[in-house]
Amino acid sequence: MNRAVSDREAVFLAEMGIGPLWTLRAAPAEQAPVETPAEPETAVVQAPAPAPQPLAPPPMPRQVAEPKPAWTPPAGDSARGATAEPERPDVSTMDWPALRQAIAACRHCSACSEGRKPVLGAGARQARWLVAAGTASAPDEAAGQPLTGEPGLLLDNMLAAAGMSRETDVYVTTLVKCRPANAKGGDRAPTLEETAACRPFLERERELTGAGLVLTLGQVAANGLLGKPLAEPLAGTRGRVHRLGEVPLVATLHPGELLRRGGDKALAWADLCRAKAAADGQPR
Repeated sequence: MNRAVSDREAVFLAEMGIGPLWTLRAAPAEQAPVETPAEPETAVVQAPAPAPQPLAPPPMPRQVAEPKPAWTPPAGDSARGATAEPERPDVSTMDWPALRQAIAACRHCSACSEGRKPVLGAGARQARWLVAAGTASAPDEAAGQPLTGEPGLLLDNMLAAAGMSRETDVYVTTLVKCRPANAKGGDRAPTLEETAACRPFLERERELTGAGLVLTLGQVAANGLLGKPLAEPLAGTRGRVHRLGEVPLVATLHPGELLRRGGDKALAWADLCRAKAAADGQPR
């Protein structure tokens, strides 16, 4: 049995580069039992079990927005604001049938958007004069032509005094083709929008008739064609010759006004004389 290496020998061996050497352990019987102090018992405190959590709802399937189809306006929808404004037709090259069809199909102002039937012009298609009132009246709308009833009879007498008639020399029309009506169906004054929307129709009527003069009846027709405020009094317009494009324009009182104020017929007669002179190329 190998003996145990002393501490001194171990030092020498270490200096010689030999070692460490295994040393024999003492026999188990010779070893004194080493008591390891017992660790103090620690009470184990169990944490309370977590309260059951409510199950989260399953995730909703992802919604994928479907592309919206392009909106197509319904045919024939004339309600204001329901469709985009229709394209305005070019009336400058239209013949009589096309022009009258365009007037009937027009939806460019509030008067025609209310679904009212337009009042088309009447008289000589080849005319010396074009006579234009501002709007049609309720009797005109019912008859389907402008200047009917007592105002129409007075107009015919005025034209006859000037040597003309609707049948052979004069084409009679209105600036606003559809009668402007209020909520109760009565007549109302037209708006600037309505006069502007219908003006191209009247100008094409003048071109088709070949009329050499325009005679306006009342302040709406005169102011609408001359680009003035519609409420401007007629007194500031009548009494001189204006121009509508290439032709002279003379303004006079509406026959309906003359029926209410008979004393103004002398003013209307002076306007007719001025119109005749302008049509003949004579300065007045």
